[in-house]
Amino acid sequence: MISRIPITDISPSIYFGGEFVPVKAIAGEEIAIQANVFREGHDALGAQAVLLSATGKELMRVPMVEKWPGSDRYEGILRIPSQGDFHFLVESFDNPYATWEHDSEIKIGADIDAELCCQIGKAIFEEKVAGDASAKKLLAPAIKALSNTSLAPANRFSQATTAEIREFFARNPLRRLVSTSEKYPIRADRDRALVGAWYEFFPRSEGAVIDAHQNVTSGTFATASKRLPAVAAMGFDVLYLPPIHPIGKSHRKGRNNSLTPTDSDPGVPWAIGSADGGHDAINPELGTMADFETFVTQAKKLNLEIALDLALQVSPDHPWVTQHPDWFSHRPDGSIAYAENPPKKYQDIYPINFDKDYDGIVAEVMRIIRLWVSKGVTIFRVDNPHTKPVNFWQEIMELTHEESPEVIFLAEAFTKPSMMHALGKAGFHQSYSYFTWRTTKNELTEYAREVSQQTSAFFRPNFWVNTPDILPFHLQGGNPAIFALRAVLASTLSPSWGMYAGYELYEHRPFKDGGEEYADSEKYEIKIRDWDGAFKKGVTLSPFITQLNAIRKAHPALSRLRNLHFHDTESDSIIAYSKREGNDLILVVVNLDPLSAHETMIHWNLNLLDLPDHSFEVVDLLDGKVFTWAQSTFVRLDPARPSGKVAHICQVKL
Repeated sequence: MISRIPITDISPSIYFGGEFVPVKAIAGEEIAIQANVFREGHDALGAQAVLLSATGKELMRVPMVEKWPGSDRYEGILRIPSQGDFHFLVESFDNPYATWEHDSEIKIGADIDAELCCQIGKAIFEEKVAGDASAKKLLAPAIKALSNTSLAPANRFSQATTAEIREFFARNPLRRLVSTSEKYPIRADRDRALVGAWYEFFPRSEGAVIDAHQNVTSGTFATASKRLPAVAAMGFDVLYLPPIHPIGKSHRKGRNNSLTPTDSDPGVPWAIGSADGGHDAINPELGTMADFETFVTQAKKLNLEIALDLALQVSPDHPWVTQHPDWFSHRPDGSIAYAENPPKKYQDIYPINFDKDYDGIVAEVMRIIRLWVSKGVTIFRVDNPHTKPVNFWQEIMELTHEESPEVIFLAEAFTKPSMMHALGKAGFHQSYSYFTWRTTKNELTEYAREVSQQTSAFFRPNFWVNTPDILPFHLQGGNPAIFALRAVLASTLSPSWGMYAGYELYEHRPFKDGGEEYADSEKYEIKIRDWDGAFKKGVTLSPFITQLNAIRKAHPALSRLRNLHFHDTESDSIIAYSKREGNDLILVVVNLDPLSAHETMIHWNLNLLDLPDHSFEVVDLLDGKVFTWAQSTFVRLDPARPSGKVAHICQVKL
């Protein structure tokens, strides 16, 4: 039913699967609540956004302000106080003080019903004092003035509309005809659900050795742990490990996805399961469960969280194949169908059919999640969730949240927007994104606006610069400047960004022209990298990555998603944007061309930035240089110089 003073088109609100599901937030994050509020006639109205606890207790109430005159679109900012579940609602009301102030200013000035205006005002003030005793001290003199017929009406009106009184009624309006919207859920997760720098490596490659006969011995958790300090020193928060489970031997793939492997080929980690166990076991080549627990402990001492791959698929050798044959799809000839993504074929992997024994599969997956949580894992990177039913994930997410609300799920879903968005609404805390392929100024601006403004209520992006599956075309030239500028974009546009090992070494050889697969991909073989040698020779981006992550940690503006705003530049090769959180205002300028110098005028929106019309000082956090900028600022960035510069990341001196 329409309320007395209608409230419509409330946002953010997420209607999914026949119900409203929680808006995503973290503790301390500001959520802009908007609604259309309107009424009949010309009397003034008001609106407030109200935050409620999970039990319905009112925690916060803020005024909502019309975004632009005549729009009927009102906005109020709620700051979420802590981790947990909340609700918000919108209240609308008749605002007699605002109506009186507006009408009386016109009428008394024109000497129309001036005495009547004073009487109406007196009644409004008395009604407010009767309902709010704390207002008496402030309003009593105004009531006395409005009652004093020996004073001119204009004098009486001015005493009743001082700045202090107007501010009081703005904060504490007299509310009549109060109307209340529905309640909408908000879920505030821990910070890592929104903010984090992710690094990916294969444990089997870290500490691996090769002998004189080119025989490779796999790295283990013990040897991989020696790489942890370097990952932590670069400022990463999360270390993501591809599957660490036993790898099947049936139809095992060889180097570069060959169907004819040698005995020494280690197999693809995503072909999970062998005689050594399945999703609840450790690949013996990496060590034991105790070794893994030690690895997790060592990582935590360095403030690194371990993200484990949750890949719900199996090798033909997985125990589930014999224990639960009904969990798989069978061809007419009785064989189990392997995974396909035409033209790609994955003969070493069987997908699960979730329609065969849904309850049994849910129970088994929850058992697996509980096991790894008990081993210290609090983050799961979920492989190809878009190939599994959305309702399955919604149930898994909710069950896990009830038991372990600290657990975070990242969706590895490079697929259609409708599915990626549905997974976010179903409960995934984050998702991989299209950033990997957005390169031009228009593409980056359009996509970043989408994820920061249009879909941020349900979709949190994680901007990965590369993955073991994706060597983007723009990296294949190997120019260090493109690696640097893409890292700047990923780490400053999004609160979460990710990087796969080898990026800092500028690895860029494609398997074939026109494709985005790495040559000699680490998915199929153990890769031995000379980290120390690269550092000594200076052939590494790691110092720059370290600097970027340090800047992110030092500046809260970069740990928010919804505060991103773009500013006009006169060059298609230079992009400029800002982020602000409180007094922390960051301006970023990036040259998108890694080969050439570009210069432009940037036109900063000073109203948006809340900066004065005259010049202001900024300090470049990359090199410490101080600049004086203005509304229109000339910038030149030259990545080709020996000390080439691809970007400015500047803090405004407020």
